Amino acid sequence: MKDKIKALQVNKFYAPWVGGVERIVQDIAEALNGKMDMRTLVCQPKGEGITEMYNGVSVTRMSSFGVLYSMPISLAFIWKLREMSKDADILQFHSPFPLGDLAYLLSGYKGKMVVWWHSDIVSQRFLAKLIKPLNRAFLKRADLIIAATENHIESSELLKPFASKCKIIPFGLKFSDFEHVGAPNFLTKKLSTPGSKKLLFVGRVVYYKGVDVLIDAMNKINGAELFIAGSGALEADYKTRAQKSGVADKTHFLGYLPFETLKAAYKDCDIFVFPSVANIEAFGIAQMEAMFYGKPVVNTDLPTGVPLVSIHGETGLTVKPGDPDELAAAIQRLIDDEALRLRFGAKAAKRVRENFDFEKMINSLYVEYEKLMQGE
Repeated sequence: MKDKIKALQVNKFYAPWVGGVERIVQDIAEALNGKMDMRTLVCQPKGEGITEMYNGVSVTRMSSFGVLYSMPISLAFIWKLREMSKDADILQFHSPFPLGDLAYLLSGYKGKMVVWWHSDIVSQRFLAKLIKPLNRAFLKRADLIIAATENHIESSELLKPFASKCKIIPFGLKFSDFEHVGAPNFLTKKLSTPGSKKLLFVGRVVYYKGVDVLIDAMNKINGAELFIAGSGALEADYKTRAQKSGVADKTHFLGYLPFETLKAAYKDCDIFVFPSVANIEAFGIAQMEAMFYGKPVVNTDLPTGVPLVSIHGETGLTVKPGDPDELAAAIQRLIDDEALRLRFGAKAAKRVRENFDFEKMINSLYVEYEKLMQGE
């Protein structure tokens, strides 16, 4: 019986911290735990460190002084990576994570190293420029770089020079988690005007999600109401924006929704809207979740993986980022054309089943680990 591959996943944070990358890290760790010797090293958002079992996975959370520019400040993390990497066969980093890059380069680690590249640093441009040499040195040492779509590579100045060692592994959904849905008519019951079409946005209420553009578009949309599921720093500002724009009566802020309630929202909506405006939005897992339930998507033509999840003219409509007029026109088209809406929705559900299967994602990742261990 061969020994299990010893892997250490490295990221900024881990559940219960809420974030798209953190969710992926958790899903990978839990899916491969047992099949591999899987451990995870992350930071605390602030405070003392701890090592614990979380849903059966060993998670080491190193102490930090807090978070600056979305990055935990932790000196303890650097020496802990050096210690924990000594008996690891594979280090799996989730990037961007400059502290992780630095810790790796200082660790003296000689084994296999894999990077799952989620996005470039976009919002802190000065920081991105400052640490570019660090990123390049880190990526140069990687044995394998994983990205969810081809656009992740083509749109990244950092990844392009390393395209030859990049592998595409799309994100996937655990279909069984989404099959049972309670709370019927969850959104319908909240409509101000019965019979209105239900538009749904799901995500953090932060600048790059384009919620402000969506609220502005609501002034030009007839026969629909908007439901915003999520919370964030700009929530209060956007509520004020909706009131000043005269669309408060047809814009519903739902706040953070537990998973079971979120599924009910997906199932009950008519159109899913994903109006992100910046390249920090690299994929958009929420699109997949809505598509699973047969919902057409209106997304934006970012140079990232966003328009490769829901395809323009096939599973929904894709518009220019940051343009409320174009966004409103696309949404109105789907409101007015039921046949088109249903056709896109049916193709959306089919696309998810065929292309975004979690088991396929995990199996592909494990195969790549085995190839590395075999020296391929």
